[in-house]
Amino acid sequence: MTQLSDAEIVIIGGGAIGCGVAHALVQAGKTDILLLERRPELADVTTSQGAGLCGQVRTTPERTRLAMHSARTFAELQKDEDPSARPEWHAVGSLRVALSDERVAEFRDMKAACDSAGLEVDLMDAAAAKHLWPMDLRSAKSVLWCPTDGYMRPRSVVNAYVQRCKRAGVRFATSTTVEGIVTTIGHVSAVDTSSGRVNCKTVINAAGAHAYHVARLVGLELPIIPVRHEYFVTGPLKAGLNAQSPCFRIPDLTLYGRAENDQLLLGGWEPKALSVDPRSFELAGKPPAVDPDNAVLRQFAVDFAPMFPAVAGAPWERIGKGWPTFTPDGRFIIGPSRRIGGFVMAGGCNAHGISGSPGIGQCVVESMLEANPSTYVRSLSPDRFTETTWDWDTAQRAARGIYETYYSLLV
Repeated sequence: MTQLSDAEIVIIGGGAIGCGVAHALVQAGKTDILLLERRPELADVTTSQGAGLCGQVRTTPERTRLAMHSARTFAELQKDEDPSARPEWHAVGSLRVALSDERVAEFRDMKAACDSAGLEVDLMDAAAAKHLWPMDLRSAKSVLWCPTDGYMRPRSVVNAYVQRCKRAGVRFATSTTVEGIVTTIGHVSAVDTSSGRVNCKTVINAAGAHAYHVARLVGLELPIIPVRHEYFVTGPLKAGLNAQSPCFRIPDLTLYGRAENDQLLLGGWEPKALSVDPRSFELAGKPPAVDPDNAVLRQFAVDFAPMFPAVAGAPWERIGKGWPTFTPDGRFIIGPSRRIGGFVMAGGCNAHGISGSPGIGQCVVESMLEANPSTYVRSLSPDRFTETTWDWDTAQRAARGIYETYYSLLV
């Protein structure tokens, strides 16, 4: 057993969020960082199952700018001289397809938010969009095109963060279990691990489906709810797909997807979500296995087949599945806790953990280092749950509702 050395900042969790936060801190000048991951490899749990899409179109300028930061970060990382340190970022653009008049109106509002944020998007008709993706767009009433969207390889994203962080002196300890967090006079002072005690000034909780348990180590009760999400990748298709085909989203069908060379990755948001109570398993344990729901996956294919007949009956080569965490109000839980000095949250990312990791890292840094964080960043504080009354049944229903209504029209 190797004794770990002390650090100013300890990050718990070696997925996209934890590594993205480390990268953001390095960019802000913080390098005395130790990241702890209990698995033998980084990015080995939820991150490894991500679809990898990165979309920047959001409903508000603030969230749009945050997503723009993520896309810029992936593009910058892709320029690394070492090919093994690139996130495999593909800026292929994305199509958002409206099948209803109500969705057309929403797209206009989204374009206004993007215009305010400085993001290039175009509203076009089906005829103009037809050459961008080999799907039948005759039912489309409008298409919102963002040329700078794209996708990346989730594991490669984490590897890119790690390579940059290691160059700056950040340390990573895998196969290391967190056993407790020590506080002194209301402030974090150390983390107890399977490899010994690490003295520190700050702990950042980026533990994904175990973020609830890590928060409990310092007495915080936070509604961080794992909710099942899944997608499939077909075998090769003779349908005109290639590595440069744009990503797509069809909100009226609650579907999204992209090309995997000549294969199709297709996922969606289930109308009846399945969640797990984080109190039902321990920090030392793990969430229940995610069994693929073939009926749900088949329905994704059935719904998409009128627009893309090649998906009907196509064999599935791989199924992606995991427990991304959701919150009752659909906002991240980011920032320091007023109850425990030096304890910082980076959880409840509502299925934006990989694509949003640069922006989330930026929010964490702002919450920690800025004297006056923005109104948006302050709205993400864990204090909104620790300083109010809520109950678990309601919180879980609300978190599932955020998942189920992911593409619902704004009212």
